[in-house]
Amino acid sequence: MREYSIAAIPADGIGPEVIAAGLQALSVLERRMGDFRLHVEEFPWGSDYYRRHGVMMPADGLATLKKFDAIYFGAVGAPDVPDHVTLWGLRLPICQGFDQYANVRPTKILPGVTPPLRDCGPGDLDWVIVRENSEGEYAGHGGRAHRGLPEEVATEVAIFTRVGVTRIMRYAFRLAQARPRKFLTVVTKSNAQRFGMVMWDEIAEEVSKEFPDVTWDKMLVDAMTMRMVLKPQSLDTIVATNLHADILSDLAAALAGSLGVAPTGNVDPERRFPSMFEPIHGSAFDIAGKGIANPIATFWTGAQMLEHLGEPEAAARLMRAVERVTASGLLTPDLGGTATTKQVTEAVCDAIHSANV
Repeated sequence: MREYSIAAIPADGIGPEVIAAGLQALSVLERRMGDFRLHVEEFPWGSDYYRRHGVMMPADGLATLKKFDAIYFGAVGAPDVPDHVTLWGLRLPICQGFDQYANVRPTKILPGVTPPLRDCGPGDLDWVIVRENSEGEYAGHGGRAHRGLPEEVATEVAIFTRVGVTRIMRYAFRLAQARPRKFLTVVTKSNAQRFGMVMWDEIAEEVSKEFPDVTWDKMLVDAMTMRMVLKPQSLDTIVATNLHADILSDLAAALAGSLGVAPTGNVDPERRFPSMFEPIHGSAFDIAGKGIANPIATFWTGAQMLEHLGEPEAAARLMRAVERVTASGLLTPDLGGTATTKQVTEAVCDAIHSANV
């Protein structure tokens, strides 16, 4: 029996609802497969914890998490807590503290989902966006001076290192190499950002020589938004900076139907630390507690987690169950349906048990 320890951090807004759904599906899957076991421990960190203690997680939070095989994360953010406090108090310390430098965001149109793009359906949009997750525009360097005065100044310094860019580029090329089309698009803004972005272009050219079987091209980020909308079939694997990929992956999720179906893996490819898996939809306080949050992104990120742990058959069964449910037309309101979180979760759990899934 293969055993794995999972740290679950439901956190804020709809996070507890979707993580509960995800854990329910994983528990059913665990029993259905019968050859692995997940030992889950939940941590009550997030905005409620911040209101009580003045911090998003305890000072020894990273030391506590380090012993786990993976982290299953809900969402962070609350209307009454500044966003930079919630983000830099919980999610980013985990990503940066555990050097989860590859943020992997698969996107595809699921069966039964009607995307906003005309003449675009399952198979036409099937991408993986690789986001550099440790430096770049979110390095956290900069400062403010002369606060409140007319001459107040704020600087936000984007940091690009040869080590950081090279390793994410190699990761993206390897991922593209493993996918059927063996095609990678490198996204920068090197016409206007003539230092860091030009280095990205140069390193992409260097790394490409290590992968002669991978075809690649490059796009400026503004042109990339048009290509994603007008020619989705022309893309497969995509790599971009921390900021650019953050924005592009939200556009990708919208083009696939909803943020509610978009998963993320924050991965340490060297496996020195636990990797963290989360849906990208955020805390969505406008629907929190209504029972209508879409759990599909959380199921999908659970499948990513299983893949990372070395359970590809379980991951594939979970995704087949999800696709059976969406194909049946059982969809939450964000996808144009009327189903509840509970109904979708129970349907996915039933599908996991099916003999032909």
